[in-house]
Amino acid sequence: MVFYGIIYALLENDMRRILSYSIVNQVGFMVCGVGIGTQMALNGAAAHAFAHIIYKALLFMSAGAVMYQTGRRKCTDVGGLYRSMPLTMTCGMIGALSISAFPLTSGFISKSLIGEAAGQQGLEIVWLLLTAASAGVFLHAGIKFPWFVFFHRDSGLRPADPPWNMRAAMLLFSAACILLGCFPALLYPLLPYPVDFVPYTAAHVVTQLQLLVFAGLAFFVMLSQMERMLTITLDFDWFYRVLLVRVAKVVERTWAWLLELLRELRRDLRTVLGPRFEAWFLPRGWLAQTWPTGSMTLWVTVILVLLVVLAQRDTLPEARTPVGPAVVAQRGTGSRARSRRRP
Repeated sequence: MVFYGIIYALLENDMRRILSYSIVNQVGFMVCGVGIGTQMALNGAAAHAFAHIIYKALLFMSAGAVMYQTGRRKCTDVGGLYRSMPLTMTCGMIGALSISAFPLTSGFISKSLIGEAAGQQGLEIVWLLLTAASAGVFLHAGIKFPWFVFFHRDSGLRPADPPWNMRAAMLLFSAACILLGCFPALLYPLLPYPVDFVPYTAAHVVTQLQLLVFAGLAFFVMLSQMERMLTITLDFDWFYRVLLVRVAKVVERTWAWLLELLRELRRDLRTVLGPRFEAWFLPRGWLAQTWPTGSMTLWVTVILVLLVVLAQRDTLPEARTPVGPAVVAQRGTGSRARSRRRP
């Protein structure tokens, strides 16, 4: 789930689909924590679920504000919006840093628990994969989304920030991301198990900053490959955009072949049987001729005689049925008994 979401988010051009694939990626972190199963890991899964709802809602609100003000939803259609939408850009950046587990944000104090649990259990490969996934998250949601929407190529659009109620919601969730990141004690006591973990150690902070810096460097080095075009990335919709269309074409070709086969069969039957039907049914045909009344009467009489004979055969008397010796003896006994009762 972690890497599936990262790969498709990096390929995507639609803002909402980028963030939707990011949900798959973040839930993958939680599933990994549940799979590790220790108290630290389960605390990390619960904390990350809580923090994820906040910063992902913030990201969707910033993307929704851009769509509301511009009517565009593809990264290739927007850009340079930081000039006219500074508040939306700032809130979107806070959400992007939070999902990337940047220090002093909510993602840093929640995702660290899952990585720490993998390290405590000696799961080196899992820890390395989670670390690499954190870099991938920074690539697609931490940099790609805000860079192509608010910076990069100027689209010429100059929309203002959204109405006050949308701005208030974004500011509220931005404050929650920073508040939880600066004061993890607000969240840790609410977790299922006691938390014996300090996220803000020098080693942890430096390691995370190094990871994010080099991931950002890789993004800008490969910026030409990261730029999106007007494409559609196929996921489950491959089944109805590609497979179903191919199946429909096969069915269409098969149906056309069957119709052509039926047409050829009809032509062959017409060629073979046509002259016979013409000889029988056309005005000069044998069945279409005028027959004399006497001939018709003769054939009707023959048919009636046959019907009478067949009906008579079905109603023959019962005496013709074979009679066994026991039946004959019983009949004889009955006749003698009747003769004795006569006066």
